[in-house]
Amino acid sequence: MKSPSVTLIISFYNKIGLLQRVLESVSLQTFRDFEVIIADDGSTQDVVEKINHLRSTYRFPIHHVWHEDKGWRKNQILNKAIKASKGEYLVFIDGDCLLERHFLEEHFSQRSLGEVVTGRRVLLPLAITERLIANKIEADSFGISLFFSLLYHTLIKHQRTQMEQMIRLPKWIRRWFIKERRRYILGCNFSLHKSDLLLVNGFDERFAYPGYGEDIDLEFRLARCGIYAMSRKCQLVQFHCFHKHFDTNYAPNKALLQENNDKQVTYTPYGIES
Repeated sequence: MKSPSVTLIISFYNKIGLLQRVLESVSLQTFRDFEVIIADDGSTQDVVEKINHLRSTYRFPIHHVWHEDKGWRKNQILNKAIKASKGEYLVFIDGDCLLERHFLEEHFSQRSLGEVVTGRRVLLPLAITERLIANKIEADSFGISLFFSLLYHTLIKHQRTQMEQMIRLPKWIRRWFIKERRRYILGCNFSLHKSDLLLVNGFDERFAYPGYGEDIDLEFRLARCGIYAMSRKCQLVQFHCFHKHFDTNYAPNKALLQENNDKQVTYTPYGIES
């Protein structure tokens, strides 16, 4: 059987209702040559059984990579998902990110060996998140109604939505008006060739707390190999469902990042192959 061109890796933990909506948005993608790997950081057995049922309801291949819950080990389960992937191009999202239908098409069309493609996200307020995920995601879920809801929450309620990130421009307009530039990796919206990721041995599994360092470390190690993250403004649209923000002031993560920077690490010995 021919391997897929793209592996979409979804980091996940227990929120099965959200995952179902994410998969519904994946099912609407214009690009079809892909597989999905759910990188599951220790969900309960009940959730695992529900995932097994979900896998049979979609026409695209869905694989489930799981390990026991021993605290936050996202980097470790992502490395396991990378090892299990069959696609030569990897796209990473989180399990609370809904995808505009051109998302995978644009990631794949912008691919370049020796480069990371990175996008941003629209931040959905709690009220919009609850309303949006109450029903099945359809082709028109991210249309004009959502736009005006976001506009209201942005202008009237003064909430930070980054709604400008939902603007998609045709390729010919982007060529004229958008200058590609380097940008930091956003862990819920980036992609690269698997061979580039293997050059640095994937994610450093010593990072044991979310919110700071785990993505930046990968970005820095790739950059030391000459592999830079390039922003794709007005493309790669995704909608990030509301959740409470993590406290990013976690000293052990900061110390690990500083250690890798001081030693100018590229290939981490604590990664895919350890």
